Amino acid sequence: MTLLLAPMEGLLDHTLRDILTRVGGIDRCVSEFIRVSGTLLPDRAFLRVVPELRLGGRTRAGVPVRAQLLGSDPNCLAENAARLAALGPHGIDLNFGCPAKIVNRHGGGAALLDDPELIATIVGAVRRAVPRTMPVSAKMRLGHLCDSRAVECALAIAGAGADELVVHARTKADGYRPPAYWERVADIRAAVRIPVAANGEIWTVADALRCRELSGCDTLMLGRGMVSDPGLALAVVAATRPQSAAPLAGGAGQRLAWTALLPLVTEFWALVLARRDIADRHRAGRLKQWLHHLRRLHPQAEAVYSAVRTVNDPALVGAHLAESLRLAA
Repeated sequence: MTLLLAPMEGLLDHTLRDILTRVGGIDRCVSEFIRVSGTLLPDRAFLRVVPELRLGGRTRAGVPVRAQLLGSDPNCLAENAARLAALGPHGIDLNFGCPAKIVNRHGGGAALLDDPELIATIVGAVRRAVPRTMPVSAKMRLGHLCDSRAVECALAIAGAGADELVVHARTKADGYRPPAYWERVADIRAAVRIPVAANGEIWTVADALRCRELSGCDTLMLGRGMVSDPGLALAVVAATRPQSAAPLAGGAGQRLAWTALLPLVTEFWALVLARRDIADRHRAGRLKQWLHHLRRLHPQAEAVYSAVRTVNDPALVGAHLAESLRLAA
């Protein structure tokens, strides 16, 4: 089984990618989307979202990163893909799945799933614009308001030259409400001749195994499940590749222990503080956002979250984290 780390706008950015790939188990990442809208972006726009381009297109843990573009203009996407390709990502991904209203209102993301012909034109234009050796992939949902055209959209993507397809097994209308319809990914997989990965509602090892069974996919993409449980990928590796799996550092069973996770949270905070593109008043929000997800499985994260929930002063936030480290030692 191959494990991918999902793009999650506003949450799973390059800083969290850095931390989560240090834990292990992830084979490849996809970046947050880079919005393309009527202009040729400068290199700094790509580097802002995917600073790993300065490190050979990999996270500091050595995990390759595929850069994702979002837009609806085939020619503009192609021109930007060519410029992006020159910076050396480990492939270019196209977003046909974002459910955000502002994106859909402008004809991007999941809204494109109502127009398979335009999807094919976009994929074909990007495929022709970048070197043949550079993978071009796409991520789609099952549809916009319903899944009746899911296979048609997948065929459009594959037929236009994409090398790989990730399917989030819900429609835009489904949002993130469970369940994910993994069996519909199997329908897509049976229809196309390119590798297909399944995504959506994978929170545990049991979910991963069930998703593989119903979708038939040996490649899975982890999103919120990995953010909430940073040891999830390693646990899946241990269950599916026992001969090569590394033990969970400080782990208990199939979950990364809080004593191993807290130093990563602290390092995440240090990286957030070092970023020049985040205003001081917003830095604490990035930490609270991750702690909010970690609360799902870690009672200790709930305690830290409660302590910093109303605090925005970076020094006070750091003091709370330092005290948590002291207590956990």
